[in-house]
Amino acid sequence: MPEVKFPYGRETLSLNIPDDRYAGTLVSRMHDYVAPKRPEELVKDAMADPIGTPRLSVMAEGRKKVVLIASDHTRPVPSKCIVPQMLAEIREGNPDADITILISTGCHRETTKEELVNKFGPEIVANEKIVIHDCDDAANLVCLGRLPSGGELIINRLAAEADLLVAEGFIEPHFFAGFSGGRKSILPGIASRKTVLYNHNGQFIDSPRARTGIVDGNPIHNDMLYAARAARLAYVVNVVINADKQAIFAVAGDVDLAHRVGREFLASQCQVPVTPSDIVITTNGGYPLDQNIYQAVKGMTAAEATVREGGVIIMLARSNDGHGGRVFYETFRDEKNLQRMMKKFVETPPDETIIDQWESQIFARILMRATVVYVSDAPDDMVTDMHMIPAHSLEEALRKADEILAARGVVNGSVLAIPDGVSVMVV
Repeated sequence: MPEVKFPYGRETLSLNIPDDRYAGTLVSRMHDYVAPKRPEELVKDAMADPIGTPRLSVMAEGRKKVVLIASDHTRPVPSKCIVPQMLAEIREGNPDADITILISTGCHRETTKEELVNKFGPEIVANEKIVIHDCDDAANLVCLGRLPSGGELIINRLAAEADLLVAEGFIEPHFFAGFSGGRKSILPGIASRKTVLYNHNGQFIDSPRARTGIVDGNPIHNDMLYAARAARLAYVVNVVINADKQAIFAVAGDVDLAHRVGREFLASQCQVPVTPSDIVITTNGGYPLDQNIYQAVKGMTAAEATVREGGVIIMLARSNDGHGGRVFYETFRDEKNLQRMMKKFVETPPDETIIDQWESQIFARILMRATVVYVSDAPDDMVTDMHMIPAHSLEEALRKADEILAARGVVNGSVLAIPDGVSVMVV
């Protein structure tokens, strides 16, 4: 009877799955990948040989206002091994550079000081100029024209007025942009809410090209890359991380060319085969990506790709921050008909997209395929309001899944494990 371990917050939950029901475990090969060097050395080497650009120190020469876009508290980017090296190289090329670290919150809540210290370390927080992006702060936003799709491209004024704009980040499978990292530092990272909403519209989300691991023909990616070029994002350092959130691969240089190399490596390591199963157990990889229900939708999409129609997804996400989005929560609390909800999403004009509509649309798509049993610390009534069945342990969740399937005539259904749903691409 195999025992499978699943990350949950900062802890691990385990489950013994009976041999006659065990359909397998889908894991990224990155979990077994042994990097040739330490994370800091990988970053250093990448920066020493950037793809498609000069070295950062050369690019910084004569550039007074330098803005370094960094990820926020919801992203497990190992900033402590990236940002210090970027700052050092900028100052090597220009000791007098006026550097601002701009936190790319997108439409997320403001990052707290404690979270900044956890991310960068106390020295950077104490000594560097850090500004947190606010997607609704009109006074600090500027329009750069229109995106290819027609939406306005409005971004943070600091970034738009920088003499040199650079970014750090990480590359992982992304459930509608294809991959995270690279161009996403601009859109949605430091864009206005209006721009983000337009880019994440119902028609784009409904596109069969707006899926994990797909960039060619992906309308969301196309606008994002255009935004990065229009904003003059000149240089990025992106890493691929393992389950321990440590960098195992690094690229630096042009926002598109370097990102391509990074995502090719990622795809070579994290593709897993579709394994049709009655029950699929998955997670969001633990902290920091499982702090709310909103983010947990990402991990559910891996299960969606392989669970049988009418099956059960068991999702583990601590969700100590609750639902993660008021409008997201209220959408499901106030509408019980998923088909009617989905029709409204797809028919909503792009410039009338509402906050969190994209997440709601993808979540509704998942719920229309399978029942979700949700293991979390969130209140039971909140989970129920969001069309899911609450559970507080893996054993309880599996019992409930079996009851659901038994009512549909399925006894001893097959159980598939995906210990980290955001780290795999089911193909």
